[in-house]
Amino acid sequence: MKMHGWGRYPVIDAEVYAPGSLDDLKTMCATTAAGMTPRGLGRSYGDSSLGEQMLSSRRLNHFLAFDAATGVLQSEAGVSLSDILQVFIPKGWFLPVTPGTQFVTIGGAIASDVHGKNHHVAGCFCDHVAHLDILLDAERIIRCSPQEHPDLFHATCGGMGLTGMIISAAIRLKPIKSAFIDQTTFKARNLEESLDLFNIHASAPYSVAWIDCITGGPSLGRSLLMTGDHTTEGPLTLNTKARIGLPLDMPSILLNRYSIQAFNTLYYNRITKDAVQSHVHYEPFFYPLDSINDWNRMYGKNGFTQYQFAVPKDAGRNAMDAILKTIVDAGKGSFLAVLKAFGKQNNNLLSFPIEGYTLALDFKIEPELFRLLDRLDSMVLDYGGRIYLTKDARMSPATFRIGYKELEAFQAVRNTYRTAGMFRSHQSLRLGLD
Repeated sequence: MKMHGWGRYPVIDAEVYAPGSLDDLKTMCATTAAGMTPRGLGRSYGDSSLGEQMLSSRRLNHFLAFDAATGVLQSEAGVSLSDILQVFIPKGWFLPVTPGTQFVTIGGAIASDVHGKNHHVAGCFCDHVAHLDILLDAERIIRCSPQEHPDLFHATCGGMGLTGMIISAAIRLKPIKSAFIDQTTFKARNLEESLDLFNIHASAPYSVAWIDCITGGPSLGRSLLMTGDHTTEGPLTLNTKARIGLPLDMPSILLNRYSIQAFNTLYYNRITKDAVQSHVHYEPFFYPLDSINDWNRMYGKNGFTQYQFAVPKDAGRNAMDAILKTIVDAGKGSFLAVLKAFGKQNNNLLSFPIEGYTLALDFKIEPELFRLLDRLDSMVLDYGGRIYLTKDARMSPATFRIGYKELEAFQAVRNTYRTAGMFRSHQSLRLGLD
C-alpha cells in the first residue's frame, strides 16, 4: 500500500503489519526478512516511520497498570497521548511533557524523545520514562532504564525506532488540579524583544512563541510569546467540542507570500496590548491544530515538510537573525512558525534538543524549496546547530553526521545488541545509517 508521514512527503510502497499481541509480533519478526520499521500513528513528518516492511503498533494499545501513589503509568507502546489524557485528566493527572499534538503513541514519543513547551524546566519526554521494554528480535525482549541496560535505553530514547520495537513503557505522570491553563500572551515587536521575553520569563512552566517568518526590516522576528501554568483550581473536564476537518486537498497556490503575509499581520495584530491574560482549556493551549482533522491537507497534494532546527544559546541571537533574514528574503515563510527555548541537553544519543533555541516552520513542497533548505542546513551547522530527525524528509548524510556527534556511539549500541539492519527506515537508509 502507499504510505507517507504527516507531511505527505515522500510517498512509498510498503507492506504494513499490525500484530494484535506480543506473540503475533514475535511470529512476524521470526518470519519477516530484516529491515522492519516500527510505526505508531504516523505523525512524524518525514520518512522516519516509513519502510518497505512496517510494524504498526496500533493494536498494541492497552493500559497495563497505574500506581495512584506515584503517578507511574505502565502501558503498551501503541497507547496514544490522547488515550492517556482522556482517562487520566479526570483523575487529576497530566503528561509530564507533550509535543504539539496528542495523537502520538507512547512508542513514538520515546523514539523521538519528544519535547514540548516546558523543555526549559522539564526536559524531554524520556526524562520521565522509568523504564521501557524493547523487542530486539523474535527471541529477545529487554527491559532497559537509566540503571538497567543504560546504553540501550539512551540509544532507544530518540533513536527513531532503529534499536528495536518498543512494546511497553512506564511513564511518570504529573498531578494537576484543573484541566485549564492560566495563560499570558506577550507582544514582541522584533526578534530582540522575542528572545528577551524568553529570558525574562525563563521560570514560566510553559512558554512558546508564534513568530512571523515573512515580515522583515525593523519588524523581523516579531512574535507573540505565550506563557502558562496549570490553574490551581477548576474542573478536570475534557474537551467536548466537535473537531472540524479538511475533506479535500487545498490548492497549494493558495499558500503564497501574500496570503501568508495577510494571515500573519492579522494574527499578530489580534493582540493589542503588551500583555494579555486569559484562562484557557488545555487543548487549545497545547494542541491548537488538533481541532482540525487532516490539517496537513491545507498544503495541497504534493505535501509539505516541517523544517525544525536548534542552535546553541550562545549563538542564538546571531543565528536566528541570520536564518530569519534568509527565510524572509526567500519569501517562503510559514504561518505555522513556532519558536521555543530549550534547557539542558540530556544523555540520549540522538535526542534533538540542545540548550538554546529552536524554530519550526512549514514549507509546501515545490521545486525551488530544497535549495533553500540546503542553504539553511549550512547556516544551522555553521552556528553549531542540528536538524530534528522526526521532522526531517531530506537532510543529507553529511549534515546529519555533523549535527549529531554521538552517531558512532549510537551505531555501536545497535551493533552490540545486533539490531542494526534488523530495524531500519527510509530515513536511516537515506542518512547512511543502514
